[in-house]
Amino acid sequence: MSAIDKISIALPTEMVTLIRDAVDAGEYASSSEVVREALREWSYKRQLREHGIEELRAIWQQARTKNGPYVPAADVLQRLELKYQTLADAAGE
Repeated sequence: MSAIDKISIALPTEMVTLIRDAVDAGEYASSSEVVREALREWSYKRQLREHGIEELRAIWQQARTKNGPYVPAADVLQRLELKYQTLADAAGE
């Protein structure tokens, strides 16, 4: 088991109420358990976000070095406008 350090934090009343309600309802054994789970989830989301950013950077770099067909942005936007106008017309809007 890892070492446990104690810290003191200040939280808004609403957050403290949420923590106490979860403990009182038996969802968690202690306030510390609530905070530990919240930090685990936060850490996991940060890792996912960082991985996503790295993946986007790789895709962007690949796109910058790829010698594929170039389509001007104006052409892409025109096609998208036509597509969605056609869909809107078909829906009777």
